[in-house]
Amino acid sequence: MSSLADQLAQFKVIPVIEISVLSSAAPLADALMQNGLPVAEVTFRSDIAAEALAAMKAAQPELLVGAGTVLTTEQVDKAIAAGADFIVSPGFNPKIVQYCQQQSVAMIPGVNSPSQIEQVMELGVTAIKFFPAEATGGVKFLKAILAPYRNIRVMPTGGINAANILDYLALPAVFACGGSWMVDKKLLDAGDFDTLGKLIADARAVVEKA
Repeated sequence: MSSLADQLAQFKVIPVIEISVLSSAAPLADALMQNGLPVAEVTFRSDIAAEALAAMKAAQPELLVGAGTVLTTEQVDKAIAAGADFIVSPGFNPKIVQYCQQQSVAMIPGVNSPSQIEQVMELGVTAIKFFPAEATGGVKFLKAILAPYRNIRVMPTGGINAANILDYLALPAVFACGGSWMVDKKLLDAGDFDTLGKLIADARAVVEKA
């Protein structure tokens, strides 16, 4: 079975989605599948995140859906119950990493320093989220801190867009990037799935140049 990083690497960009209108979940899942980007990270910033994740999986069972912004073991449980394929956190909490390992669910913790990289390595983690990417120092900083760590694979997230994503994907350690520009929350809340579909297709076209 391929690793989570290998699975996500085939898409190169992972839509990071905040869903606050439950009825938008299934149509969004359809839009992702129909426009060549069958993957999503549903952030647990919304009270209906777990229900939305479950609705997306029900609408499109082949969609690879993760739970993002997971901060507690309770959220891990909710995500797993909703059918999440993987877990993503904004920071590094050893308790959450170990709990996910105990539950046998793939997890990508957030880090943005060499010390945190070494701490996750101690727990056997090799795939990390570099967050917040642009605010922390962007491509130049990421390239510098990764130099000593040849076995780490990275998913930069935060400030990633169509204009800079190829710069990140050019780094050998980067397997994919998280981004939200193609799943704009205003369009999602308004139910404008035609425009969202075009943005998703455009995003897919951009990363295919990598």
